[in-house]
Amino acid sequence: MNTAIRLPTSNGALDEFRLSVPRDFPQLAATPFNRIAYSAAHVVADPRADIDPWLDCAIDWDTTIAYRQHLWRLGLGVAEAMDTAQRGMGLDWPTSLELIRRSLEAARDVPGALIASGAGTDHLAPEAAKSIDDVIRAYEEQIAAIEKLGGRIILMASRALARVARSAADYERVYDRILSQVREPVIIHWLGDMFDPALAGYWGSADPMAAMEVALRVINAHAAKVDGVKISLLDKDKEIAMRRRLQPGVRMYTGDDFNYAELIAGDASGHSDALLGIFDAIAPAASAALAALGAGDRARFDAILEPTVPLSRHIFKAPTRFYKTGVVFMAYLNGLQDHFVMVGGQQGARSVLHLAELFRLADRAGLLADPARAVARMRSLLAVHGIEA
Repeated sequence: MNTAIRLPTSNGALDEFRLSVPRDFPQLAATPFNRIAYSAAHVVADPRADIDPWLDCAIDWDTTIAYRQHLWRLGLGVAEAMDTAQRGMGLDWPTSLELIRRSLEAARDVPGALIASGAGTDHLAPEAAKSIDDVIRAYEEQIAAIEKLGGRIILMASRALARVARSAADYERVYDRILSQVREPVIIHWLGDMFDPALAGYWGSADPMAAMEVALRVINAHAAKVDGVKISLLDKDKEIAMRRRLQPGVRMYTGDDFNYAELIAGDASGHSDALLGIFDAIAPAASAALAALGAGDRARFDAILEPTVPLSRHIFKAPTRFYKTGVVFMAYLNGLQDHFVMVGGQQGARSVLHLAELFRLADRAGLLADPARAVARMRSLLAVHGIEA
C-alpha cells in the first residue's frame, strides 16, 4: 500500500509526506450523546450535467441524500440547505426547497433522524428589497413552504434585511413578526461578516456586543418560540457571554469552527450544543467524541477532537466564506463522493497549497480513512495542477 506522496510547499519545493495509520472511528453511533449536534451538510454536485456551473446548479441527488444518511448513522443531525457557502453562492431557493423535501422524505426512514432546514430571504435579491415589509414577506414565503413539508426551521440571517434596515428596531420588528407566527420553535442563526460580508452590521450595529443586546432582546422575548441560537462569530468569549444570558431552555448552538471542542465541553456555568460546518468534514471523529462525552469520558473527548481543531482552523481560514471547498475535498478524499466538483464551481476557491496542507492536517487528525485512496486522489488533483507527486 503506497502511503507516501510528495506535496507542494510554500517555497515551491515538493516534500515527501508519509501518511500515518488512520484512527478507527466507529461508523455507527454507539452511545447516546448528551449534546445536540447538527452538521451543516454539503450538497454533491452533478459533474456530468450540461450546465454552466457559475450560472446554473445541478445536484447529484442520490449521493447527496446518501451523505445525509451517513451523518444520521453517526448520530449527527442535518442542518439542511442553510449554509451560506451554498445558499446565495450557487444554490438557489427552488433547488434548496427540493433539497429540503428530499431530505425530509429520507429522514422518515431513519429512526431518530434529526433535521432542521434553513429559511431565509435569498429568493429576494438584496437590491430588490425596498422595505422591511418586503423582507417579512420573503421570510414568510420560505417558512410556509418548509412547514408545509413538515420541516422545522433554522431562521437564517437575511442579506436583504441587512441592506434595508436602518436601526435595531427594524430587526426587532422583523423577528417579532416571524417568531410570533412559526409553528414550532426555531433555531436563529447569527452569522458574522467573516462568513458573509453582506451581513456586516447585523442586528443594527457594527459593534458585536451592541448587536448581541438586540439579539438577546429578541430571543428572550420569544423564548417559547426559540429552540436556540447558532452564533457564528469565531469568538468563544462572545459566545460564552451570550450563552450565559439566554433564557432557561434556549440552547446555544456553537457555530465557532475555531473553538468548538472547548465550547461543546463547556464549563461550570454551561455548555454549547453544536451546529457546525466542520462536523461535515470530521463526522466520524465528532460522533466518537460526542459518544465519549456522553459516557462521561472527557479525556477521550479531548483526545479525539483536539487534533481536528488545526484542520478546522485551516479549512475556515480567511476568506472564511470559501470553507466549503475544504469540506467537499475531505468528502472526496474519503470516498464519500467520486469527484471534486462543487456547486458554483467553488472547487477553485482554494489553492493547491491550501489543499495540500489540508491533506497533512487531516492525516494528523486520523481522518483519512483509506490512506491509499487518499494518496491516489491527491495525486490526481496535483496532476491537474501540473505537479508530479
